[in-house]
Amino acid sequence: QVHLVESGGGLVQPGGSLRLSCAASGSTGSINIMGWYRQAPGKQREWVADMTRSGSTHYTDSVKGRFTISRDNAKNTVYLQMNNLKPEDTAVYLCYVRNQFHYDYWGQGTQVTVSS
Repeated sequence: QVHLVESGGGLVQPGGSLRLSCAASGSTGSINIMGWYRQAPGKQREWVADMTRSGSTHYTDSVKGRFTISRDNAKNTVYLQMNNLKPEDTAVYLCYVRNQFHYDYWGQGTQVTVSS
């Protein structure tokens, strides 16, 4: 079992920045991929970014050049630095990890609201 706790969400004006964190605990030795999804009201859950244990990163097109994912394997923590935020980035951001058996664990989510 892996337990995930997100933090860092909030209200920000368009063009602003936020940094999300997600700390994993439990059976962290089996974790390969750490990443983020988001879900806006009335919309399907959307994959945002992920990072492998070896450091490869991947992003959905709409956030490329604005969001940066990073992780600290020693702390079992993944981060999402979000810059130049837009109203369409408003969503609940959910952290997930995928273990070596391709099983996903999910956090509870943190709200990000971009509004003037």
